[in-house]
Amino acid sequence: MKLLNPIPCTCNLQFNYKKQIMKIIYSRKLIILSILVVLIGSMIVILNSCAPSQKVADKSGAQLWAENCQRCHNTPSSSTFSHEQWETIGMHMQSRALLTETEKEKIVDFLKQ
Repeated sequence: MKLLNPIPCTCNLQFNYKKQIMKIIYSRKLIILSILVVLIGSMIVILNSCAPSQKVADKSGAQLWAENCQRCHNTPSSSTFSHEQWETIGMHMQSRALLTETEKEKIVDFLKQ
């Protein structure tokens, strides 16, 4: 008795194809999730580093002036410039010395005394 050639079953091929597609989708989701976690983590670190630290918040304008300005400048008298000029100098030096807004305000208020 001779057996007929069995008809090839496409069930396994379809199952394997679907399995491969699911793996691709899963790996893409995993990559996207990983990227999002890294971006969110980076944003948290950046935002926390932008907030003034307690050490800076506790310092006076005179201390900040001594630490940030006297590194590069001789100490001029506060009467050397007008209040408006100190404001302008403060804005300019904030970007040059990478001062926070709080640090700049404390230094300028100190120099206007």
